[in-house]
Amino acid sequence: MSIIDVKHLSKIYKVSLKQPGIKGTINHFFKRNYRDIIAVKDVSFSINSGEIVGFLGANGAGKTTTLKMLTGLIHPSRGEIKIINYTPFNRHANFLKSMSLIMGQKQQLLWDLPALDSLRINAAVYEISDKIFNKRLQELAEMLSIKEQLTQPVRKLSLGQRMKAELLAALLHHPQVLFLDEPTLGLDVNSQAAIRSFLKEYNQRYEATILLTSHYMADITELCQRVLLIHEGELIYDGNLDQLVEKFAPYREIQVELPHPVSLEKLENYGEIKTVIGQEVRFLVKQEKLTETIAKILAQLEVNDLKVTEPPIEEIVSKIFEIGNVNLTHL
Repeated sequence: MSIIDVKHLSKIYKVSLKQPGIKGTINHFFKRNYRDIIAVKDVSFSINSGEIVGFLGANGAGKTTTLKMLTGLIHPSRGEIKIINYTPFNRHANFLKSMSLIMGQKQQLLWDLPALDSLRINAAVYEISDKIFNKRLQELAEMLSIKEQLTQPVRKLSLGQRMKAELLAALLHHPQVLFLDEPTLGLDVNSQAAIRSFLKEYNQRYEATILLTSHYMADITELCQRVLLIHEGELIYDGNLDQLVEKFAPYREIQVELPHPVSLEKLENYGEIKTVIGQEVRFLVKQEKLTETIAKILAQLEVNDLKVTEPPIEEIVSKIFEIGNVNLTHL
């Protein structure tokens, strides 16, 4: 069942133009000229209940603007949004109680107070009874492994602990829809892994719908089967992540470790040489010729070890954005 419906969503900002100098200032005062900046253009998609969807795009592509429209923080210029049958910018109380927005670079916890005090304030705002509050607090704190830190002032928590506390605060009212904007921003590898593990468990336990933006591709690959790609305000892809990778990574990398050096002239017979470091050679080979090439290498060369890998997904996504407004909607 669809829980998020977005149809022909657009956001256009009018920006005034001013020439430099005194003359420009005077002209600007009496007669202003404007130009339109299109932040989001004709975006449409639906997300079903319980899905975790990755929302990808370069800086300035329109991700955060879209999230702000979905959460009711800003009004769209055109289009329609329905989340659990509510229009976000009307900010109906039931809608606000059913969703949550977490931004990795923003905080809601009071800096000098223990996180527990902020959580009690949130419980009062969402009209959560003491009994339910204590139950959810214990449950979420256990899932996040942060119970002992909740009595410490927020300023004394590490960045990873603070992010866990922010998640707890945002999920205390058990929202059906969760919008995450860079939730692992600036965290170390272990803290990122802990947040991903929690989100996966939370989704499975409560069937929450999650829309996630992240520059860390590990967040996307571990949590999302489906991705939305936005480029210069336009949605250029909505579909399966693996299918996208297959389309834009027609090559595979063969890593071969040889017992002794082999001439470049001979190695070029097996594929495009990416690197040669000592006796380790990396080839780029087209997917359709992969099996044939491996058989040829093993038959004609002495090989200590052979490994086949896909290009890193970061490279694939970067390549798509470099291409620009390619039509991926029917991929």
